[in-house]
Order: sequence, then C-alpha cells, then structure tokens
Amino acid sequence: VQLQASGGGLVQPGGSLRLSCAASGSIFGINVMGWYRQAPGKQRELVAAITRDGSPNYADSVKGRFTISRDNAKNTVYLQMNSLKPEDTAVYYCNAQMTTDWGTRGYWGQGTQVTVSS
Repeated sequence: VQLQASGGGLVQPGGSLRLSCAASGSIFGINVMGWYRQAPGKQRELVAAITRDGSPNYADSVKGRFTISRDNAKNTVYLQMNSLKPEDTAVYYCNAQMTTDWGTRGYWGQGTQVTVSS
C-alpha cells in the first residue's frame, strides 16, 4: 500500500500548480484524504483535507486560493493551487486514512517540492 504524489515544481508568484496523489495496493476503503506541507525550519501543517463524501476544510492561509478534490474511483486526491505566494514554498505531503489488511491507519506520501519564486 502506498501513496504516490506528483505535480510539484517551480512557479512564479501568482502562478498555479496542481498536485495529485494516488493510493495503490490492497485497499478496502479510504476515509479522509489531505495535504500537509512543511517549510524549512517549520513544523508540518495541514493545508487542506476532504472527507469521502467530498466535504473539504482548509487552513486559513490558503482559503480562496487552494481547492482540494478527490476521485474515489481512482483513489486519488488533488490540490489545485492558485495565486501562489512565496510563503507557500514547502514540501507538500499527502495523507490518507486507509483500511487495508492490517487495519485502519494514516499513510503518508513521499512529498513533492513546491517552490514559489521569481
């Protein structure tokens, strides 16, 4: 069972990026999926999360700029990031609460770097 994140990169301030994270393996079900980020010297923080039925919640710092969505048929969560700011620069990690042969727990993806700079 693993989570594979993609879509990071270098973008200018005001630009956009779309992150994707796909779960694979022997998965019986996925509950909450989310994105976290960790900037250098800072703690990992929640950016956005979404329940299985599509109810989202966002950190105040990204409200109105980021949109989280998911495709349950593809076991994939997305993060559309618009109006990016330099302070959005961080490694972004996806997380999912998944039920597998070993029970239910949270899994982390490998992280993808997002750099916002001119």
